[in-house]
Amino acid sequence: MSGYLKKMAEQDFEEVVLVQDRETGLKAAIAIHSTARGPALGGTRMWVYPSEYEAVEDAMNLARGMSYKSAAAELPLGGGKGVIIGDPCSDKCEALFRAYGRFVDRMNGRFITAADMGVGEDDLDCILAETDHVIGGRSLGSPSPYTAFGVWKGIKACAEEVYGSPELKGLCIAVQGIGSVGQALCQHLADEGANLIVADLDQAKIDMAALKWGAKVVGPDQIFDQKCDIFAPCGGGGAINEDSLPLLKCRIVAGAANNILKEERFGAVLHDRGILYAPDYIINAGGIIFVEYSRQGVKDTVEIKNEISRIEGRLKELFRRSREQKRLPEEIADIIAEEKLQEKKKDSLPG
Repeated sequence: MSGYLKKMAEQDFEEVVLVQDRETGLKAAIAIHSTARGPALGGTRMWVYPSEYEAVEDAMNLARGMSYKSAAAELPLGGGKGVIIGDPCSDKCEALFRAYGRFVDRMNGRFITAADMGVGEDDLDCILAETDHVIGGRSLGSPSPYTAFGVWKGIKACAEEVYGSPELKGLCIAVQGIGSVGQALCQHLADEGANLIVADLDQAKIDMAALKWGAKVVGPDQIFDQKCDIFAPCGGGGAINEDSLPLLKCRIVAGAANNILKEERFGAVLHDRGILYAPDYIINAGGIIFVEYSRQGVKDTVEIKNEISRIEGRLKELFRRSREQKRLPEEIADIIAEEKLQEKKKDSLPG
């Protein structure tokens, strides 16, 4: 436990809660990084982890990323994340999600959850049966298309920075993971005339991609060494790691996944190799913008997409500052997010 407490102190976490329900077999973690700007909003994911320690580690890393994502997107939200340990293909049941919902409810609105990897809109409806502190469910719909829309806009900013034009027609883009976000992103890219290379564990999805977009299909382990202009990780975290990094044959890494860099040091390695990296919590903020605007009662999709489109401008400004200050893009992103978090902390102090 001392390891968690040390990390909480180093990264200014407010709360990490471990929960279990013997009757349903629920084992979960909820991490709240910050509520300085507002309630900690973050999705709940369900995944099979090698160990319980790695599940909590993932929740904490993702929660911190959500704080920075909301702050950088100028949303009145803090950052949190929920993780349910289990196989989303075989361990789901209504009782388990309702048990989880009761734990969320005990946090009295400090944590608001939504869908994430392995947790869909039907699952959120089960959680909603026990707590109001949920955004989503079948009545709202998935934020995935909005995440993909923002990533598409962000990729255009990256292309302009590296290739001198935001146009993607004729560029080769390798997409790792074609789940709900990856598929929606592929559609935007294909509509603009990009050439696609795709990889996924689900054979039906890659068959669809080949048929629908004429995508080149490769195995999950082959996607990293494909010669392409842009590599777009849209699956789990840690896509850029000690094994994959040497294989990359692209000039841009920009995708929808969270925690794309397995370790911070890999950002400098990308830079040294002449590869531009789009900080994940900047480029993939479209989903949380949709969720927060929906929480505020905004139903105009044009208004929401106009706000999400600002991701393109944010990345352009971030890259400009990166060049001028000779710092990595992710360092500039962290500085911007920390500034916005500290502003709110100062505002909340008495006197």
